[in-house]
Amino acid sequence: MTTLKRADARKNIESIIDAATACLARDPDVSVAEIAKAAGVGRVTLYGHFESRSTLVTQVVERAIQHSDERLGAIDLDGDPRAALTRLLAASWQLTQQYGALIVAAEQSMPQDQFQAIHRGLVDRWKPLMQRGRSDGSFRDDQPLAWQLTLLQSVLHAASGAVYRGEIDAAEAAGLIDGTIQAALTPPG
Repeated sequence: MTTLKRADARKNIESIIDAATACLARDPDVSVAEIAKAAGVGRVTLYGHFESRSTLVTQVVERAIQHSDERLGAIDLDGDPRAALTRLLAASWQLTQQYGALIVAAEQSMPQDQFQAIHRGLVDRWKPLMQRGRSDGSFRDDQPLAWQLTLLQSVLHAASGAVYRGEIDAAEAAGLIDGTIQAALTPPG
């Protein structure tokens, strides 16, 4: 009987995280009641597994970051740094679009230091490419690398927010992101 309860609990947790991912991707302000309904469980069951909405959002974000890290790890970053950057930006945007407003929900409900810590692994993926591009003259090197990494992350987040608010179309975003980042990283002169 205990094994059956554990299996049911694992199934409920997965259902809740899946439902929360889908709901938060559409609406960062979705209620716990709506998430529970989408998961096919009651609020009491949801709160039995996640002590607060913030805890649930954190779990969803951590899973999304892990999935994103795995997907981005498969991107070919060899060859021309500018072309590799375009590939990495396109894949990053696909993930950002897949998770939609989840980024907005994370920024709203997670402490800033925790939100930044979760992103460090993804930002670290960009670093070797940026260093290589700076070394060979593909990217400007007159700005701090940390600033350029912040810029990459900020433009992706800004695009996500702009799509969510209806300011730009999701289909246009990848080109806008790439154009913005490539222009910002082009060495002066």
